[in-house]
Formats: sequence, C-alpha cells, structure tokens
Amino acid sequence: MLDFKHDRPFQIALSAVLIVISFSMIAPMIHLLAISLSDAKPVAEERVIFWPIGFNLDVYETIFQIKRLWRSFGITVYITVVGTLITLVLSAMTAYPLSRSNMKGRKALLKAIIATFIFSIPLIPGYLTVRALGMENTLWALMIPGATGAFYIVIMKSFFQGISSEMFDSAKLDGCSEYGIMGRIVIPLSKPVLATIALFHAVGQWNAYFGALIYLRDAKMMPLQIVLRSLVIDSDAALNGAGFDMAIKTPEMVKAGITLFVTVPILIVYPFLQKYFVKGAMLGSLKE
Repeated sequence: MLDFKHDRPFQIALSAVLIVISFSMIAPMIHLLAISLSDAKPVAEERVIFWPIGFNLDVYETIFQIKRLWRSFGITVYITVVGTLITLVLSAMTAYPLSRSNMKGRKALLKAIIATFIFSIPLIPGYLTVRALGMENTLWALMIPGATGAFYIVIMKSFFQGISSEMFDSAKLDGCSEYGIMGRIVIPLSKPVLATIALFHAVGQWNAYFGALIYLRDAKMMPLQIVLRSLVIDSDAALNGAGFDMAIKTPEMVKAGITLFVTVPILIVYPFLQKYFVKGAMLGSLKE
C-alpha cells in the first residue's frame, strides 16, 4: 500500500494542485483590486490584470461617501447578525430533543425534517405565508423563513449525540433539568458546530438577494446585494446618478471597488471562526 505521508513526489504534486486551485479562487479578487487602484486610462485600455498601473484611491473615496451604500451595509450587517443568532437558537432547540433517545416520535419527526431536503417550499405558498404573518416589507421576512433548515438540524443533532452520555447522567443526578443540561453542558461544548453553522448561514444571509427582491418594497430597506446590482449591473447611468465623476475613473473601476466593498467584510469573519470551523468540518461522520 502506498504511504502518501512519506511519498514526496505525491506531496509536491498535491501542493501544486492546491496552490493552483487557491490562486484560481483569489485571482478574481486580485484582478478587481488592481482595477480599482489603477489610473483610468490603462483600465479603459484593458491593460490591467493582476497589478495596478498607476495608483488611484479616488474610487474608494467616492464609494465611502455614498449614503445609500452605507445604509444598505448597515441593514445587511443587521440581518446577518440577528438572522444567524435566530438560526442558532432555533436549530439548537430543535436538534437537542432529537438527539435524546428518550424523546417519543423523534425518528418520525426526523424523517419529516429530512424530507424537506427533497421537497422545498414553493415560491407562491412561501410568499403568501410571509404576507399572512404580516412580515411582508419588513426585515423579518429576510430572517425568519430561512431560520431553520434540515441541514443545520441534522448536523447539530449528530454533534449533540457525540457528547458523552455520562455527562448527562451526572447532571441529572445533581438535579439538573433538560434545559439546564442544554444550557450548561451541551451549548458550551458545541462551539465547533455552532461556529460552522454560523459561518454557513452568515455567508448565505450576507449574499441573499432573491428574498429582498420578493418581500421588500421600501427602497430604504434594501440590503447590500440589491444596491450592488443596481449600481453594477443595471447601467452606467446608475453610477453617474450615484455621484461618480467619470472623468477620473471608469465605470469598470467603480464596479470593481463596489464589488470589493460588498465582498471583503464577510471574508474577514472567517479567520475568527477558523479554529472552530476545522473541527466542525467532520461532523457528518458521527453516527447514532
């Protein structure tokens, strides 16, 4: 059997492949950064690839002065933080009982939850439900409908089942209730799974676009992705209307700067959750 650990050619080849894959992922970001920092002339002539030609910060000075972007940025931060907290609370409250062997009917309930992997809620019934609950044109419509999911519940349940049952028995002997066990034992020991699910959901919430397009009507409540689309995709007229002076910067420079403005903040979150995320990446291997 081949010993990959001591097979140096294999390790070199694997490292080379991973480097190429990593570069292919960050190359678009590098390209956008180079465009946003370059002078207008080389950008217009399409001579900028991965290194700025000249140096120009006028794009970012202009972007930081757009009140519409900052308002949508604040809205997106709010729905990302609050929506992620709601998801963690509801998912944990659902997964914990399902992880306990003494819960009656838990297998049938778990099968019903897993069925939602296949049968998702159709658009029109989902919209009618949101409107009937009075959440249309509110930020709750962007946080509540997707707050829980079968994937999050199954992952949490698997992790909870991996916690030693002796700890639960000892807590019960000390007079601790199920709520106490969950709050004092399960949740503190579940930082890896909580961080993993938080990262998954936060990225999805930050990039959410379709929900705001369907449920929101007030332009002042639009999140960052909707504003990004109006400034980057719709037309150059939208950029001019936003206050950009195209004499010193091209539309491509502005679009690159706005795209980075929207993308970079969520990337900054990952290093703080990395140590927990690595531990939570193998949660699917746990069995009942």
